[in-house]
Amino acid sequence: MVLRINKKLFMIILMALILLAVIFCLNIIKNLSVTVSTNISNWGLKFNADGTVPMGNASKDFLKKYNAYYVGGPDEKYIYLTFDAGFENGNTANILDVLKKHDVKAAFFLVGHYLEKEPELVERMVEEGHIVGNHTYHHPDMSLVSDKESFARELTSLEELYKEITGQEMPKYYRPPQGKFNEENLRMADELGYKTIFWSLAYVDWYKDKQPTKEHAFSKLIPRIHPGAVVLLHSTSETNEQILDELLTRWKDLGYTFKTLDDLTK
Repeated sequence: MVLRINKKLFMIILMALILLAVIFCLNIIKNLSVTVSTNISNWGLKFNADGTVPMGNASKDFLKKYNAYYVGGPDEKYIYLTFDAGFENGNTANILDVLKKHDVKAAFFLVGHYLEKEPELVERMVEEGHIVGNHTYHHPDMSLVSDKESFARELTSLEELYKEITGQEMPKYYRPPQGKFNEENLRMADELGYKTIFWSLAYVDWYKDKQPTKEHAFSKLIPRIHPGAVVLLHSTSETNEQILDELLTRWKDLGYTFKTLDDLTK
């Protein structure tokens, strides 16, 4: 009698374990599909050993299908320096001075408010050989924009203002505000002729009233630099303005050279 009960109990436990295993596998598949589906996704990175390329929550090969990038090649010590700016905080002129001193060309991803308020700085960026990229006109959560007309309007309205200011066509580089995107966003940007640019190295530098210390900035930006790094800094950060000269020097001392997004995507 005891043996029969144990067999019955064993079968119940076995079926329960099988069911749990099936549920576990389905959850893994669901989580994996987030990076390739139309579900909203925040761009994220998983860092491994210092000096090595982090893993993005969408793979390099998947992104490339839509002309999207987050890192360069792993075999060359190149850095692709980019800045995001939703407004001007009085730091950009000095940042441009430092870039000129080091002969480094960067990309500045700007929004409509910036172009409206700081056309002279935009012109200076262009004149000094930097790329001005599209960060959308109004900086919305683009992952919530599902129709192509609305998506395109956020990009083309910025293009038009850029051309009014510079007399040139805007380079076709797009960075999703806050790194929020989905697969359909990538497809629409690609169809509009844009290359979507994420990043492989950044740190929390965007809170105006809670700026990181220099020591904290260096602790994130020096050990984690890696071959092919697409670095995102915010030009609104006073800390970034203060450390940039030393930061570029230290990266160069580590054997890195600087390339542009044209080099990254060609």
